[in-house]
Order: sequence, then structure tokens, then C-alpha cells
Amino acid sequence: MAKDKVRILLTGVGGQGTLTATKILAEAALDKGLHVTAGEIHGMAQRGGVVESAVLIGGYLSPKLGYGEADVLLGFEPLETLRALPYLASGGVVVSSSEPILPIGVSLGRERYPELADIETKTRQCAASAHFLPCLSLGRQAGTTQSANMVLLGALCALGLAPLSLEDLKTTMARRLKARFLEINNKAVELGAAAVKPA
Repeated sequence: MAKDKVRILLTGVGGQGTLTATKILAEAALDKGLHVTAGEIHGMAQRGGVVESAVLIGGYLSPKLGYGEADVLLGFEPLETLRALPYLASGGVVVSSSEPILPIGVSLGRERYPELADIETKTRQCAASAHFLPCLSLGRQAGTTQSANMVLLGALCALGLAPLSLEDLKTTMARRLKARFLEINNKAVELGAAAVKPA
């Protein structure tokens, strides 16, 4: 059951469509007549830097989230999910991509990327529940890895973590996205929803 009031933190790296997902999510809530506040923080995003944004639904006045305030953490990249865990509220839920985008230092062999199993273990220690799904692969299955952001939004709505249905999302996407990208992104939403359905 979706909560009427929810604070969602979205985090990823530049180029993942984190801000597009933020806008779609906020506009879908607005289209449904809900009170929404949203904000974003990004620096060096075009060089793969961190991108964080927040969507607060249900009457919040500030778009900023402090540590321990996010009901839901949407992680577009596993390491960024790990870094954002201090924002998660007690009883919060994590929905994250399980597929890393390696930072330049890791690609050059100067740094080491954490083991994914360690990221998942630490996440599950902080969250009431955590869902890791292969967003890049599911996006590719939908038609392009760039739709991985819509995979996460589909999972969010299918889990009932926001007061929005998949159809609410699709309606807003039809208005907001270019027509040639719509079919792929609708499929990405469906794949994200299917990935978190109980077996």
C-alpha cells in the first residue's frame, strides 16, 4: 500500500537520467493532484560525478533531506546507493541497481570498486528491505540502457512505495518524453515492475 506522504532520495552518477527520473516522478505526482516538492544537487555530473535529487510527496515544504529522513532510497548506481545510506530513515526501503558504472579511477586501475556483495550486505543492515535489480540489463532489454532510470521508477511504483501506479507514470511519460522514446521507456517501466514482483 502506497503511503500518502513519502520522502524519496534519488542518487546516481552523471548521464544516468537521474534528473529526468526526478522530473517524471514529481510531475506524475502533480498530475495526480498531490503536493510535491523536489530539488536536486549535482556537481561535475557531465564527468560522471554524483547526482542527488529528492522528491517529497504529501505536503513537505523543503526539498532538502537530512540524514535519516529518506523513506525510500532509489539508487541508480550501487556505490552511490552505499554512499547515500546515511540519508535513509529508520524503516526505510532501498531500491537499487545492482550493476555498477565504474568510476574513472577504478577503470584506470588506481582504485578498487567495493564488492557488490558487501554493498548489498551493508544496505540490508540499514534498510527495512532492499531490492537490487539489474537496471542496465533490463534497460537494454527494453531497447536502450538509457532507460534504466525508468526501470527503477517502475519498481518503485510496483512495490507501492509511492502513491502512484504504473499507469500514472506512463501517462506522465507520454506527455513529457519524446514520442520516439515512449515505447522503450514504457517497456522499461514494466520490466522494473516485473523484477520486484514476488515469485
